[in-house]
Amino acid sequence: MIEKDNHQYETAVLVGLITQKQSEEKLTEYLDELEFLAYTAGATVDKRFTQKLTQPDSKTFIGSGKAQEIRDYVHEHGIGTVIFDDELSPSQLKNLEREMDVKILDRTNLILDIFAQRAQTSYARTQVELAQYEYLLPRLTRMWTHLERQQGGIGMRGPGETEIETDRRIIRDRISLLKDKLKTIDKQMATQRNNRGKMVRVALVGYTNVGKSTLMNALAKSEVFAEDKLFATLDTTVRKVVIGNLPFLLTDTVGFIRKLPTQLVESFKSTLDEVREADLLVHVVDISHESFEDHINSVNQILMEIESHQKPMIMVFNKIDAFAYEQKAEDDLTPETRKNVSLEEWKRTWMSKSKYPTVFISALTKQNFPEMKKMIYDEVLKIHTARFPYNDFLFEYHDDEVEEEDNTETPL
Repeated sequence: MIEKDNHQYETAVLVGLITQKQSEEKLTEYLDELEFLAYTAGATVDKRFTQKLTQPDSKTFIGSGKAQEIRDYVHEHGIGTVIFDDELSPSQLKNLEREMDVKILDRTNLILDIFAQRAQTSYARTQVELAQYEYLLPRLTRMWTHLERQQGGIGMRGPGETEIETDRRIIRDRISLLKDKLKTIDKQMATQRNNRGKMVRVALVGYTNVGKSTLMNALAKSEVFAEDKLFATLDTTVRKVVIGNLPFLLTDTVGFIRKLPTQLVESFKSTLDEVREADLLVHVVDISHESFEDHINSVNQILMEIESHQKPMIMVFNKIDAFAYEQKAEDDLTPETRKNVSLEEWKRTWMSKSKYPTVFISALTKQNFPEMKKMIYDEVLKIHTARFPYNDFLFEYHDDEVEEEDNTETPL
C-alpha cells in the first residue's frame, strides 16, 4: 500500500500481449488506458510486462516463463495485484492465481470495480451488481481453491460440489431478482420520459473522460460531478436548457470505452435508452488525446450496437486548450506521426468533409462556445419545426448566456 494525497493506493503491475491482432503501438495505448483505469480504481502501477505471442495461451494467457518472471517480481517487491489488459477466462484466472499466489484482475473486473465505486443511485448500483454477478457466476469455482489443498478428497468432494452449486443457485436467483428490479425501474423511467412531453431531447455521448460533464455544467449552469478520472459519471442526468428562447432537454450519459465488458453493455442498456430516445446526439471528443480517432470509432461502434447511429449528430471536438503538437525540424526526415499534426491541419482533414456539423471548443475556457450554441440551436430548431411546424416563428436565436430553467436532476 502507498499513501498519497491522504489516500491509500494498492501497488500493481500490468500485463499485456503483442499478437497478430494487436501491435506493440496499440498495446502501449491500451496499457496507458489500463494504467489510468488502475489509478481511477485506487492503484499505482509499478511496472508493465509485455510478451509477443501468436495468440494468448489457453491455460495462463501468457507463457509459463513470463508468468514465472512476473511471479518472482511481485513477490520480491511486495506487490499484491496483477492486472491483465484483456478479459481472462475462468480457467486462466484460476491457473494464474494458483501460479502467482497474488490477486489477479482482468480489464473487465477492474472496470466493474470502478463502476461499483462510482454508482451513486439505487438504479446504477443495481445495474453494476447485475454485471458483477454475471461476471462472477462462471468464475465461482476459483473461490473454492482451498478445497483442492485437501489431497484426499474423501468426505470433501461431495460437500465442496454441493456448496458451489448452492452458491451458483443463490447467484442465479439474485441475477433473476435484479433483472426484475431493473424492469420495474425501466417502466418508471419510460413513464418519466413520456411525461417530459414533446420537448426535443439532446444527449451528450462520447468516450469516457472527454469532458461531457464539464460541457453539461457549462451549458446548463448545473453542478454535475466532473473529475479527471475515468467514468466520473455513471448516473444519467437530465437538465432543461434554453438557448435563445428555444428550450430542450440535455442528457449527460455514461462514457464509453474500448474493450467495454459485455456484462456492462447488457446491464446498462436501460441507461443507454436515454441515447436511443434522443432526437439529437452531441458527440464529444477529446482532441488532445492522441488516440481520439480510435475513441470516435469505439463510440460509433456502441451507437451502432444500440441502433442509434442514424440519428442527427453534432461533432464537438473538446479540450482545444490542452491540444499540443511537436513541430518537426526541417532536416528531420523521419515519418510524421499524430504528434506532428497541428490543430489547423487536423481541421482540414476528414473533419472538414464530415457529414455532421463540426465545432472545436474548450468546455473549460468556453472558447468557441457561441459557435457551438448556435449549431445546437439550429439542429434543435430543425427537429422542433418538423414536430411543430405551426410555431417555428416563435423562436429567435440571440447570443445570450444559456438560461437556466428547471435544473432538477432526474431521479433514477
